[in-house]
Amino acid sequence: MASVVLAAMAIYSCDDSVSSIGTSLTDEGDKLDLNATDYDVETRTVVADSVFTLSSKCYLGQVRDPETLADVKSEFTTQFHVLEVMSFSEDDNIVSLWNGQVAADSCEVLLYLAKPFDSKDSLQALKMQVSEMAIPVEEGHRYYSNFNPRALGLLRSGGLSKSKMFTYTNLNDKDSLRATKSYVQNIRIKLDMPYTDKDGMTYNNYGSYILYQLYHHPEKYRNSYAFTHEVCPGLFFEIRDGLGFHSQVSNMGLRVYYRFTQADEDTVMTAAFTLGGTQEVLQTTLVTNDKESIRRLASETQHTYLKSPAGLFTEVTLPVEAIKKNHDTDSLLAAKISFQRINNESGDRRLFSIPNNILMVQADSLKSFFEKTKSADGRTSFLASYNSTGTQNVYTFANISNLITALWRNYQKGMKENVNWAAEHPNWNKVLLVPVTSSASGIEHDMSLTSTRLVGGRDNPNDPVKISVVYAKFTEK
Repeated sequence: MASVVLAAMAIYSCDDSVSSIGTSLTDEGDKLDLNATDYDVETRTVVADSVFTLSSKCYLGQVRDPETLADVKSEFTTQFHVLEVMSFSEDDNIVSLWNGQVAADSCEVLLYLAKPFDSKDSLQALKMQVSEMAIPVEEGHRYYSNFNPRALGLLRSGGLSKSKMFTYTNLNDKDSLRATKSYVQNIRIKLDMPYTDKDGMTYNNYGSYILYQLYHHPEKYRNSYAFTHEVCPGLFFEIRDGLGFHSQVSNMGLRVYYRFTQADEDTVMTAAFTLGGTQEVLQTTLVTNDKESIRRLASETQHTYLKSPAGLFTEVTLPVEAIKKNHDTDSLLAAKISFQRINNESGDRRLFSIPNNILMVQADSLKSFFEKTKSADGRTSFLASYNSTGTQNVYTFANISNLITALWRNYQKGMKENVNWAAEHPNWNKVLLVPVTSSASGIEHDMSLTSTRLVGGRDNPNDPVKISVVYAKFTEK
């Protein structure tokens, strides 16, 4: 049966012909009857509102969406990772001093940037605010894209606060440096102003605070958890002004510079250490969309949308009852469904990119899927990649028959126990199409700028969206 399934799927996906499979793949004693049928599928756009964002990818910037003419803003929080084994010079060898204590010469936060939303706007200036958290983001809590530390009063009053004007192209770096192959565009935020800690002790800069804690309270550096809870709860990066820049922050770090002499030597050397914002610590992304513009797009009925970050999903109502009706004794071999993309005819270079990958997941399982960092299992959740090869312009889910069967069994079981089960579970046969990306920790919501329209909707003027299924039944000759 397994070989028959594979052959049926392969042949059906090529030319939708199944007439000869049954007799060619079974022995003389049995006959496999195959039947292919198409069913119409209903789709509509739904508003994402907010999405689970505890991920390894942070985004920063603010742009104007050409489709809505509304602004989209991304901001984030990050903590910093401490290596479990860290070695430093003895404090007696530290040359950098302030008020007789070890001190840093300078301190900065570095944000390394991936490809920008629009490279032609690389000199577009924005203003950012960097603020110290009062308490850290905690593990075990669920943080969504509407998590706003400032609005929730989670920023430390009187703590570290720094404004920074920046562009994607860092003009403070020399042209010769930026021309090298290894160069990565970056934003440097100097933290060299005086800093007062929560105990009222003042330092000449934030790096001196970091060094003082290291040398006087090394137990606070025993791991990242201790460092986050006892030294640095994390930073919040906000966009205060400007338009035209949006990028993934591919890496980040808190870097402290100081000078020291080696034992029995008079030579003064400069050193630095960096605490990274990596997957070992927690990060959150705050997305601000214009809600009215998003709702307006969702109300359009001649197509559906996929839009990120935290924008729009496409809801699909699968015709499970129609597929299973009068087929109780048949095996559902294959169920293929494709979603045709509608080309955007605008020539605006600032149009958001096309989502590369989308997830099909049961509507009522959306939150748990991402909160539990699940993977697409090919049974109740599936991945599809955008196909633009040749005349293709689609997302295709090659076989979701396992999902159809699982939904039908849930329906039968529920109705047997409660005649009102279907009315009480209106999403039982609904799935969502969600833009996603992958990381080392699994599948995550795509938080980059993407948007596309799909054929479908209540008033779809194009050919209807269909699911194509193949049934099989063994009969004796």
